Amino acid sequence: MAVAAGPAGVPGPGTTLGSCPVLPADNAFNRDISHAPVDRRSAAYVRSIGLRARLHPDFGRNRYGIPFRVVPATQAPVPVRFDAYGSESDKGPYPIPLDAPIEGGSDRHVLVLQEGTCRLYELFGARRTGRGFTAASGATWDLRSNALRPKGWTSADAAGLPMLPGLARASEVVGAGRITHALRVTVPRSQRAYVFPARHFGSGDADPALPPMGLRPRLKASYPLGSFHGQARVILRALKTYGLIVADNGSPWYITGAPDGRWDDDDLHQLDRVPGRAFEAVRTGPLTRR
Repeated sequence: MAVAAGPAGVPGPGTTLGSCPVLPADNAFNRDISHAPVDRRSAAYVRSIGLRARLHPDFGRNRYGIPFRVVPATQAPVPVRFDAYGSESDKGPYPIPLDAPIEGGSDRHVLVLQEGTCRLYELFGARRTGRGFTAASGATWDLRSNALRPKGWTSADAAGLPMLPGLARASEVVGAGRITHALRVTVPRSQRAYVFPARHFGSGDADPALPPMGLRPRLKASYPLGSFHGQARVILRALKTYGLIVADNGSPWYITGAPDGRWDDDDLHQLDRVPGRAFEAVRTGPLTRR
């Protein structure tokens, strides 16, 4: 695998989950991009995602969001078979409990972090079959490393990125009172290209006005936060410092988090007031189209 820390921004304090780092502090997910230069195509990218479309938390107290499970180093591995993108998937077995939560809806993601090894296991299109799982694709990550997927490879996400590092987690917002990493976001259309740290495009469209996978939108420093409070304010502060990372096609400006009973849904829905025009895209490196 290629290894790189990322050209945009400066290292942040990093983040941890259980006993593991969630990628090194100098990883692209964990870099402070508040002073990174604006991309020359920023206006076109933001317009294509939606100037009037609103930011939206695609997670909350109940089952909305992408769940994950932390397991011990002793968790037994189970067979995993791939039926769609096996040639770009990391072979099993994976230490996934048979009762691991599966994301609702059609994407059916499974995310498991194994303590001790600090290895992340992610599946897309997962379903339990016998004593294991069948999935469309899967990827594993050493969270102590900046290693990337091979060029052109997908993961459990369209952009070839890990998913867990980009989730909003209540343990950060409610517990620590701050998020120190980028948040995963979806866009309605993307171009056939990706930028670091993404490794895979999610579209065949050649329109250069569309965002590439891996794009880093950032909430403008000038956007006022005085009318926001609580959990929403914590998230918006993070979006000014660490920004978003485009990881899949979907609804415009939908940010991803893990479901948790500690979320305050009314509080989170303050985010629905933030329009797309409040964002700008930062420069992260050259486009890759293959």
